[in-house]
This record gives sequence, C-alpha cells and structure tokens, in this order.
Amino acid sequence: MSSSPTEKTLDSPSPPRSDVDTASVGSPAEKLSYTVEEEARVVRKVDWALLPGLTALYLLSFLDRSNIGNAKLLGMLTDIGITDASAYNTSLALYFATCTSYVLFEIPAQIVLKKLNPRIWLPTITIAWGITATLQGLISNEKGFYAARFFMGVAEAGLFPGVIFVFSMFYKRNERHWRVAVFFGGAALAGAFGGVLAWAIGHMNNVGTRPSWAWIFILEGLLTVVVGVSAYFWVPRYPRESTFLNPRELEILLARLAEDGDSADKEAFEWKGVAAAFKDHLVIAYSFLFHGFAFPLYSLSLFLPTIISGLGYASWKAQLLTIPPYGVAFLSILLFAFTSHKSNKRGLWIIIGGAIALVGYIVLLATNTSGARYAGVFVTVIGIYSSNALLLSWPAEDVSPQTKRATASGMQIFIGDIGAISGVLVYRPSLVANFYRTPHIVAIAYTVFGMLVAAYLWIWMSKENKRREATRAEGKEEGVSLALDSAQLKGDRHPDYRYQL
Repeated sequence: MSSSPTEKTLDSPSPPRSDVDTASVGSPAEKLSYTVEEEARVVRKVDWALLPGLTALYLLSFLDRSNIGNAKLLGMLTDIGITDASAYNTSLALYFATCTSYVLFEIPAQIVLKKLNPRIWLPTITIAWGITATLQGLISNEKGFYAARFFMGVAEAGLFPGVIFVFSMFYKRNERHWRVAVFFGGAALAGAFGGVLAWAIGHMNNVGTRPSWAWIFILEGLLTVVVGVSAYFWVPRYPRESTFLNPRELEILLARLAEDGDSADKEAFEWKGVAAAFKDHLVIAYSFLFHGFAFPLYSLSLFLPTIISGLGYASWKAQLLTIPPYGVAFLSILLFAFTSHKSNKRGLWIIIGGAIALVGYIVLLATNTSGARYAGVFVTVIGIYSSNALLLSWPAEDVSPQTKRATASGMQIFIGDIGAISGVLVYRPSLVANFYRTPHIVAIAYTVFGMLVAAYLWIWMSKENKRREATRAEGKEEGVSLALDSAQLKGDRHPDYRYQL
C-alpha cells in the first residue's frame, strides 16, 4: 500500500494476544500502514486508560503521606502523649528511610514490577498502604506512631517509580514528560484536596470517641482501600497483554513504540540490566538531581500547614490557606510541561523552575509580614513542583532498555528520598527561629545543587549527541560495529540513540 501524507508505514512487532498476529519478535517484521488519525485515536485511548486512574492513585498516595501535617495541627502529638516536638520530624524520616522503609524498598519494588503485571502489583500495594493509613487513626502512643509511618513507607515505595515505568512502556519518548507532569500534578491536587478535607474533617472531633485528626487517617485511608480494590479491574497490563485496545489498535501501538525505542520489545528480566543502571553515571546524576529537589519538595508538602500557621493564622485557616498555593502549582506544572515540549528542552526548564524557587525562598527570608511571606510560599511552590514534574520524567525518556530503565526509576527515587529525609529532619522545632531561617537557607543550597546537576546532564548529553552525530556522519563508531543486528545494540549506548535534552 502506498503511503498518503496522513498515513504511516512502520515495522510491526507481533504481540502474543490470541486475536493478534503472533509471529515471533525476531522474525522479519511486516510493514504496518495506518493513518495519523488512527494513531491519534490510539494515543487518546491510552491516555484515558492510564492517566485518570493512575493519577488518582498518586493523589491518594500523596494525600495519605502528607495528611500527617494536617493531623499535627489538630493536636495529634499531644493526644498520643508525645512531648518531644522533634518526634514529628523523626516519624517523617522513618517514613522515607531511617536506613530502611521507603528508600530500601524502591529498587526491589521495581524489580517485582518488571517481573509481574502492573494490574496485580499496583493495586496490591495501594491496598496495603491504604490499610496502614487507616490504622494510623487507631494509634495511641509514640511506638505505634513510628511503626505506622515505617510500614506506610514500605507499602508506598513502589507506586511512583512503578507508574513512571508503566508510562514508559506505553508512550514514545517525547510524549512521556507530558503524562508524568499530569500524573505528578496529582501531588499538587492532593495538597489542595487535603486542605479542604482536613478543614471539613476537623469538625468531626469526638465522633465515635475518636479525635478529628484520627478521622483524617481513617476516612482517607478507607478511600484508598476502596480505590485500590477497584484498581484490579482497570489498571492496564503491559502493552502486549493489554485488553482496552482492539487488535488493530494494539498493532498500531506496538508499531509506533517500535519506531521510537524499546517499549514494544518483549524483554525478559536480566540482572545485567540492573547492573547497567548502577554503572551509568547519567542514572546516578538523575538520582542526585531528584536528591537536590526532593529536599524542598517534601519539606514544603509536609510542613506547609505548619509554616502557614506560623504566619499567625489559626489551624483551620492554615488548612484552608494551603489550597491556593497547591492549585497554582498544578497549573504551573502544566505550563512548564507545555513550554518544555515546545522548546524540546528538559534541563533548561528544570533550571528555570529552580531559579523561581530561589526567588520564593529569598522572599521568605527577607520579609517580615504575613502577606509577603505567603506570596513567597506561592513562588517557592510553583518553582519546586514544576521542576520536579520534569526531572522525574527525564530518565523515562533517556534510559534504555527496559530493565535498566525500571531500575533507574527506582534509583532516582531511592537516592532522591534521602534528600527528603534531610528535609524533614532539618525543618525541626529547634530551628523554627526567624520563621525557619536556617532550614530555608539549607533548602536554597539543595535547590542550587539540583540546578547544577541538571546543567551537568544537559551539557554532557548535548556533547554526546553531537559526538554521535559526527561519528555517524563519518560512517563509523569507535569500538562498535554498525553492521551488528540492531537487537544487539538496543539501548541508550547505541550509536544512533539521541538523548532528550
């Protein structure tokens, strides 16, 4: 068939579904012709199958991990007999690690996801953390408090990097940052949604003999469990086993993915893919990039109600005043994703977001009035959330093949959340003087570090792209025979591979 201007002809790898041609992947591929309109229709179906549900899971995840800030304002620490004000910071650190918990389980969770089906793994961990979140409403002492936060970290560890990997299996490389941005926007919406819920639930004090802070955990945790159970029916399988596309649509999906990278490959899990991620300096740099930005991200999300109450507002007003900054952050995430797409640059806009955040922190440090400091909160949240939305999708665009990419996503969260641990320990009561002056200065240092890492990635990959272009133009690649079968050179080290900057 001849190709019209709105028609594409691509090699079509064969999926294993019984209603689709099952020729082996290694055999000569057939040419598949389809129109641009057909392709757009397939992408829309993938969007509807993935984005609403998976974003809802992350919204619930972020809500369940950050609602402790709202519960603190409603008297949780006093009610369970905690007199040491720093115990709150310790519980937050326990959630992320204390050498175990969240950090330790990131990479194993990614390995399990690569071996299992997302439809099994993601709903299961959702239910697990939902049950743990609900049980937080029953704690009565400090030990129970610490145990609950520990197991919350264990249960939630695999969600974020897992979903990023699932996105990388359904979308072409230059499409992924948009979807990750919308998905990460769930964190901003969770902040706004959490403020509204905390204000409403705050009126339930002593209902059923439980304090209002307990009802925050119970009601929001039960909601997560219900959604988790339903997720067994709508979380998609991997592309080759997905059922929401008809046979023709599935062939188009796999053909377009094969054109762009490794997502259509039927790659078995191999430990050498894990090792390749640990040895790659770019994967390590992506990890430290998030490390720099995770400090301000989580210190803001977990301490924003406390920071705003420190401006002189009552607890219920502080709950409500967290809503506008998060709402604006969600819109800024979408704006940064759009500008990044149009300019085809990731590193540049991560650095710009960091610069905006620095302006916000300077306003927080240099002003004394509640209005000015509240404005500084807006600017800081805009910059930090927008940068994180882009940097968390960057490895999904540039790391290949699949097992290496899955490990890279886990590594990024693994090392990044060590920055989160630093953040929750630095924003402690003993450093509250001058409106958290010292913690804000440390946050500035971490943000600058993240910007420098983004610059390193941008510059190194730009030079590498130019080097590969030059050697390709010369018709040779030092140390690699271009005559090898493409399957032997799959991945980001292929001489024809170009990094997304």
